[in-house]
Amino acid sequence: MRSSEAIFQAFGQLNVLIIGDVMIDRYLSGSVERISPEAPVPVVHLQQQENRLGGAANVALNLRALGANAYLCGVIGDDADGDIFQALMPEAGLSVKGILRSSERPTTVKSRILAGSQQLLRVDHEMTADLSAQESVQYLQIVRNLLDERTIHVILLQDYNKGVLSLEIIRAIMLEALRRDIPTAVDPKFHNFWAYKRVTLFKPNLKEIRSQLPTPVLPERTSLCQAAEAIRKKIGNEYTLITLSDKGLFIEKNGDDWLESTRPRQIADVSGAGDTVISVAALGLAIGLSLREMAALANLAGGQVCERLGVVPVNKTQLQQEYDDYRQMA
Repeated sequence: MRSSEAIFQAFGQLNVLIIGDVMIDRYLSGSVERISPEAPVPVVHLQQQENRLGGAANVALNLRALGANAYLCGVIGDDADGDIFQALMPEAGLSVKGILRSSERPTTVKSRILAGSQQLLRVDHEMTADLSAQESVQYLQIVRNLLDERTIHVILLQDYNKGVLSLEIIRAIMLEALRRDIPTAVDPKFHNFWAYKRVTLFKPNLKEIRSQLPTPVLPERTSLCQAAEAIRKKIGNEYTLITLSDKGLFIEKNGDDWLESTRPRQIADVSGAGDTVISVAALGLAIGLSLREMAALANLAGGQVCERLGVVPVNKTQLQQEYDDYRQMA
């Protein structure tokens, strides 16, 4: 197994193109001291509001935190929340060049109301219809321009079913990747789940794959190998990575497989863990990590972000230390 220093040096040489649904994760934090007289609900005394980059933008943040160059392509509204999103990008070291502003849809915002460390409510403001014909043409042109201007080492597709990754967009991106011989990694959602034909790495979670296959899928090696084989028959992928929540993750390639268990952690919030896992997996794919190396690093990274409240990117220094500790015990 390679050292964390060697792995992260290689990560630092990579350019990643991220395609998918971007959003703002908004946190409204306060205290609760009474119940509303209008309904049996707590009254939150608002003390703080914070906006964070979310969705595919959180993937970009994770890639940046891991040392890679991240080029994000997403769609936001021509609205006040779009202004907020665009202002957050350069603050995070990300370019807005790949962002399309549309007058046809709002900026997606997930607002979470928190009291202490407890989430009381989430309110989503969004439009989930596919991009219009005009938006699709404009978006694909932005993507192709970036592919022409940069040497891209891996394309990562992050689907939240908010309308960017329509069948048309998916097919166009996959054809571009095949034509340019660029590996691809996808984190799919329920809609268009099987549309990613010939993707290099396919990363559903256990709940998603159970809803898509006709036979039961259990979090154990034999069942997961059967699921990976069924996936390959449908989409012709090379790698299958299935996240198993508190059971860890499973990765398979052409009959070889590895099942990685989780380590004990104090879980605060599982939001965004999938973003972190696919970020590590995509970079591992690009530099040719072994199945065990990729599984161990992705599993440690996904577990790490669950220890912090809200959607946050991975901490590179902590991940390096945890991975080196893992290698010593292997």
